[in-house]
Amino acid sequence: MDRAAHNPEPSGPSRLPEACTVFLRQLFSQCPADRWQLSFTAFESAVARSAAKRFAGSSPSATQLQEYFSALHLNDLALACACVEGSQHAWEDFAAGFRTYLRTASAAILRCSASDPSAVELADSLFTDLYGLADRGGSSLLRYFHGRSSLKTWLRAVLAQRHIDQIRASKKFESLDEQPPDGKTRRTPEPATVELPADPRREQYQQRFREALTVALASIDPRDRTRLQLYYAEERTLAEIGRVIGEHESSVSRNLERVRKELRSTVEGLLRAGTAAANGSPAGQGLDDAQVALCIQYAAEDAAMDLDKVFDAKNSQIHPGRNRTVKP
Repeated sequence: MDRAAHNPEPSGPSRLPEACTVFLRQLFSQCPADRWQLSFTAFESAVARSAAKRFAGSSPSATQLQEYFSALHLNDLALACACVEGSQHAWEDFAAGFRTYLRTASAAILRCSASDPSAVELADSLFTDLYGLADRGGSSLLRYFHGRSSLKTWLRAVLAQRHIDQIRASKKFESLDEQPPDGKTRRTPEPATVELPADPRREQYQQRFREALTVALASIDPRDRTRLQLYYAEERTLAEIGRVIGEHESSVSRNLERVRKELRSTVEGLLRAGTAAANGSPAGQGLDDAQVALCIQYAAEDAAMDLDKVFDAKNSQIHPGRNRTVKP
């Protein structure tokens, strides 16, 4: 069984502050909730659980909560929430958007092709369990998705954990089958951790993403560049950024979300287009959808990837040692 099912979730607040509820309704209106027949009450409950997990043991201010909500992958969270609620349209969208990706991610974990039966089995077993639990009225594992990473990153983590659990289970069976010459049963100590095989192309994908992000950042409007620098490189709050550039903090939040979407679209386009030959280097072939998804996933998992590395240090005041990452 997946670890998430063993971890009791912290009890979230019964009601969010009124200012947060109003702000959350604005974010909710940007999600395709009508198609998924998702109620605001269910969405608010999911976001409250996410906040309770993030701020466990503390009492965040309304401003801190709003900043947290703005940083969430809200479309992914809304989709997961709608699936938990049993929306058929949500499951159709989930299947269309993630079933192929699950097989690609399984193949990366198992170091085989996406059509290999073992990769298909690992991916489809998770998909079946996610859907089957909800279909039977049970508690789907999607309830444990909090939106702090993309749904793709979270699903890959669940797949990786399943693979580890399978390895450990096989080790236990092997230890029962193996009998020493003296006839006495000896248990083989279970390893504390199991190291997953790394994707041999991971570093290449991360490099491709860094190059595409650098080009994308160079192409954006200087004012948008300033917003990103203040938020990610200098870790300013929305209110502080608003004072610097003369905007209300709600406008700063909306503009940051807009720039993130524009950057992602540009980066994905650059990855699909490939690179031209230059300085004796061969042209880089464009990536397909599954490879682009892996590029973005690996970038999201790389805690060292931040704007300090792509902003021009000579033209920016960047605090050293900060690691606020760009949300792919």
